[in-house]
Amino acid sequence: MLSSLVKDHQIKTQALKDEQTRKKKEALAAANSLTQAMVDHLNIGVAQAYINEKRLDAEMRTLTTNAGQFAKQTHQWLTLIENFNTALKELGHVQSWARAIESDVKTITSSLEYVYKASHDPNSLAGSSTFGTDGK
Repeated sequence: MLSSLVKDHQIKTQALKDEQTRKKKEALAAANSLTQAMVDHLNIGVAQAYINEKRLDAEMRTLTTNAGQFAKQTHQWLTLIENFNTALKELGHVQSWARAIESDVKTITSSLEYVYKASHDPNSLAGSSTFGTDGK
């Protein structure tokens, strides 16, 4: 009887150990599945972040290129405007020069007319008080 009790106890103990080992394996498998599912879920987010980062890098390169082209074009426009302003200034100088030349030519013309009248008709200068007829 005592030996049968010991045997029954050993059988029950072994059955409990087997059951405990089986449950331990199931728990480890469930934990591994949970861990893998969590890693996969996190990896999806990380993968999406990586894809977004690559897109942002590509957009940044494009933006940098476009900004450089825009800066170059702006510099060209500024150069053109500066050249245009210089040409306008030069045109203003030419206009002033032309007025000065015109004034000098009128003065010379008036002087020549006065000399001509004086040399050909001494009486015609009696009523004239200035050079020329335009008051200069």
